[in-house]
Amino acid sequence: MAKEELFTLEGLIDEILPDGRFGVMLDNEHRLICYTAGKMRKFRIRSVVGDRVHVEMTPYDLSKGRIVFRERTPGVGPAARRSGFRR
Repeated sequence: MAKEELFTLEGLIDEILPDGRFGVMLDNEHRLICYTAGKMRKFRIRSVVGDRVHVEMTPYDLSKGRIVFRERTPGVGPAARRSGFRR
């Protein structure tokens, strides 16, 4: 078990950075540099500017975090994303 528990906060993606990182503005007006969690990469969950996300942070470094969940955008479903998909 870890010494310290992780903080889970909510925020909004405001910038896409190189190497799979994102700039996230938290609800309390702090800005973080975040990367996507392994499960999100595995299942190819894409994040774009304007998405609401949940971010985990460690108490040791409050300027970096990991995106663990992307909230669903209303009106956008799997059918809308696969409009040009064909096998």
